[in-house]
Amino acid sequence: MKKLITFLIIIFSVLILTACSIRKDASSKEVTFWTLQMGDYADYMYKIIRTYEKEHPNIQIKWIDVPFSEGEKRTLAAVMTDNPPDLINLNPDFSALLAQKGTLQEINEEDVSGFNAEIINALKYNNKLYSIPWYATSAITIYNKDLFGKSGIIRLPKTYKELGAISKKIKENTGAYAYLPTITENDTMVKILNKYGITENYIAATPIFEMYKDLYQNDLIPKESITFTLREALEQYMSGKIVFFQGGANFLTMIRENAPSIYEKTDVTEQIKGPVGQNDFSVMNFVIPLRAKHKKEALDFCLYLTNAKNQLELAKMTNIIATNDEALNDSFYNDYSSLEAKARSISAKQISKITPQLKQRQNQKEVNTLVNTAVQSSLLNKDSVENILKKLDADIGKIAE
Repeated sequence: MKKLITFLIIIFSVLILTACSIRKDASSKEVTFWTLQMGDYADYMYKIIRTYEKEHPNIQIKWIDVPFSEGEKRTLAAVMTDNPPDLINLNPDFSALLAQKGTLQEINEEDVSGFNAEIINALKYNNKLYSIPWYATSAITIYNKDLFGKSGIIRLPKTYKELGAISKKIKENTGAYAYLPTITENDTMVKILNKYGITENYIAATPIFEMYKDLYQNDLIPKESITFTLREALEQYMSGKIVFFQGGANFLTMIRENAPSIYEKTDVTEQIKGPVGQNDFSVMNFVIPLRAKHKKEALDFCLYLTNAKNQLELAKMTNIIATNDEALNDSFYNDYSSLEAKARSISAKQISKITPQLKQRQNQKEVNTLVNTAVQSSLLNKDSVENILKKLDADIGKIAE
């Protein structure tokens, strides 16, 4: 009899434990999130995931890293299904497009009160927030201090107008060009115009187009300015053919590794501005699809991934700029002990002045192409700047209809 009772107790205990396990599994949720090309930082990502899962035993995080080139295509297909990822890493332009299509969950601004206010404002679409910032970059001006010293110019240029004004003297005294503006690459010229407060009514851009036309016609910027990419402009800098190069702090590593003699002559300063005074920047963010099954849990994990501690750790592994205020105020971003540290600190400080930011249109790529074609026509003297810009306004008006 005692054996039977003992046996029944064991069976009963097993049934209770099994039931508890089933209930626990039933309450467990799997949050799927996608990143873009973060495979090189797998150890960092998995460490954060393991720590989060330990603190949230009923949550499992399924991380999928998507190649950058496939991000938009796969995301667009996924958000239209009934089972999209719960959290997706994107750029703001594509995030705005998805928000426009009504496929994203709106984010409560109180949940992101710890983030840089200018970045949060820049991410809004129709005055509503649909994304959470992860990390940012802001270009700096990299320059050859030896060549600049030989130019006889004392003060570093701070604006495009100042840079244009000293280009002739630099060319005469050094034999090098002041810079190589890649003004027909992607949205380069559109961003320059934004720094002049011009986002439409392009006839107002006449003085800017005239400036670049004058520089080009007088051989004060290289002929390759209408064909070269940023990487090709970097090669010109590393060859000592241009004095100023504007790009991310990460380019310093390339200069150090590929042109050590030029690196020894290199210094950095703030990026070139327009009269409005704001800085260009780029940011990567997270969005939560409207059809996601675990939106609350996705938001909680996202805020954990992007908190000050985790952002700062990622920043120390890379050249990115944190978007969290606490991280941005860390002494890490107030370090001028090396060229790279100086570049990082300058870049971080620029994040506090990024508005008015260029707001992407639905047809922004077409606008970029039209602006770039107009710049090229202007530089090649195919028509008067006035006529070119009148046509540009008309062409943009047609695609906006």
